[in-house]
Amino acid sequence: MSSSQTSRRGFLMGGMAAGLLARGMPLARAARAGARGDGFKISLAEWSLHKALFAGTIKNLDFPRIAREDYGIAGVEFVNQFFKDKAHDEAYLKDLKTRANDHGVTCVLIMVDGEGDMSDPDKAERAKAVENHKKWIDAAAALGCHSIRINTGGHYSPSDVGAVADACSALNAYGIEHKIGVICENHGGPSSDPNALIALMKAVNDKNFGTLPDFGNFPKGDDGKYAIDVYDAVERMMPYAKGVSAKSHDFDEQGNETMLDYPRLMKIVEKAGYSGFVGIEYEGERLSEPDGIRATKKLLDKILAG
Repeated sequence: MSSSQTSRRGFLMGGMAAGLLARGMPLARAARAGARGDGFKISLAEWSLHKALFAGTIKNLDFPRIAREDYGIAGVEFVNQFFKDKAHDEAYLKDLKTRANDHGVTCVLIMVDGEGDMSDPDKAERAKAVENHKKWIDAAAALGCHSIRINTGGHYSPSDVGAVADACSALNAYGIEHKIGVICENHGGPSSDPNALIALMKAVNDKNFGTLPDFGNFPKGDDGKYAIDVYDAVERMMPYAKGVSAKSHDFDEQGNETMLDYPRLMKIVEKAGYSGFVGIEYEGERLSEPDGIRATKKLLDKILAG
């Protein structure tokens, strides 16, 4: 699973911080200098609480309050699975937005799943997928999000992106009309091959269309280790990034993520000049969802404090 477009929606650190970053000031110092009073922005991906949401112990409407009150996080990244039938429910979306506003929480993006394969070999199926996604652009606009995250599908490759690029371009045109970005995560299949995803970026070639680099969604070998150079892959995706997903699974006694070098990854984010939300997406099993979220936030806070 598992954002952030520049300054349009007020979720970035601020123009002064961006300028300081451009002049080489370290990430944490630039954040403190230009943020809106409370430092660099960290968001919470709703998938981090998917067990509780699927179990019904919490509801999507509760998510902004939980992010703020339980974790001190001021940005939320929704997952459409948890309000699947509400994309055009104006009363529901107004209530959700009001709850976010009441807790001082920014609605960052919506991660969209289950709406069709944008790379389907059948042109009619691709067109259907485009139409299915449009309602989530509408919902994102109603909530004040900056983007939706789409799945690009399973039928393309670095040398064959024509069909998926046409579909993504059509959806992106609707996004532009409604001032909502369309962003692609490395989320399995061809999208987890940076060569394929970057080929798609170049084929669509529009500033409204970008990536959501996820630190962890890359192929693994039989030994459970990443089969590609994660750091190189993230670095290559960052020039197109409109969001960043801080995937985490487990932590050692020093609080470091056990499979990923978080300081190195955040240096890559800094080097790219990215200054949007970094979204916590905990997917581990050993720690509970609340403890995993807190451990990830503690690690990010430590890195961002310099």
